[in-house]
Amino acid sequence: MSAPAPPRSHITQELGLAVRREGDELHGVAALTPEMWVPGTEQVRTSILATWADTVAGLLAVSVLAPRVPTTIELDVHLYDPPPGAGRIHAVARTVKVGRVVVVSTVDFTDEDGEPIGVGAGSFMAAPDPSLRIPPEALRLDAVSRPTGRLRVPFADRARCRRREPGVAELPRSEDGLNSSRTINGGLVALVAEEAALSLTPGASLASLGLRYLRPARVGPAVATADVRGGLGRVEVRDAGNDDRLAVVATTRTFGSVAR
Repeated sequence: MSAPAPPRSHITQELGLAVRREGDELHGVAALTPEMWVPGTEQVRTSILATWADTVAGLLAVSVLAPRVPTTIELDVHLYDPPPGAGRIHAVARTVKVGRVVVVSTVDFTDEDGEPIGVGAGSFMAAPDPSLRIPPEALRLDAVSRPTGRLRVPFADRARCRRREPGVAELPRSEDGLNSSRTINGGLVALVAEEAALSLTPGASLASLGLRYLRPARVGPAVATADVRGGLGRVEVRDAGNDDRLAVVATTRTFGSVAR
């Protein structure tokens, strides 16, 4: 009888982001690999930068909202120029607002030479279900900030995200792609939104990606439908297994695009 396969690590941990605290800031760093590139380019996916922004900004929210589970309500990344595909990316998160309900943090991205790449921001609130609690071990930065392995296949393949047709992409719910509230991880939702938009602009990469999380994608698959005009995209992500409810609305813009 063969031994059972070892459990797979969380998809986002295979993106290689290592996080440390410096004063009131969280600093993340990760090495770029070809598996992180936008198809047809040698540039890191903007959805991966969004995932890293969600990670470092979310960890800052944990320090404020714990033991309640934080949930992302807004996330965006805006890039100055097409990002690199090699070397290291640094992300520095700072909290800019701590309200009674919402925590907001900004994120600055730089390359390994310290040159600015872009900026991001994330807004978080405690999950509405008060019974959800962060496990004690998750409150230790050293327990949640270490990468486990690395991507061995392209990011979309690892997440099992596929383009169904031009303008439509699908992401299944999987155990290795959930967040603390057992819903589809916000960074992976960014991926399916990106894939839907990029399927209409092959060979391009996103200069801007903004997401508004309306409700969690609990059942899956998460299905993203994009409409792109003049490089500006509008994307809706729906939870197909939960009465096709609208989970996320997103806006995208590709590099070199000019609004008509």
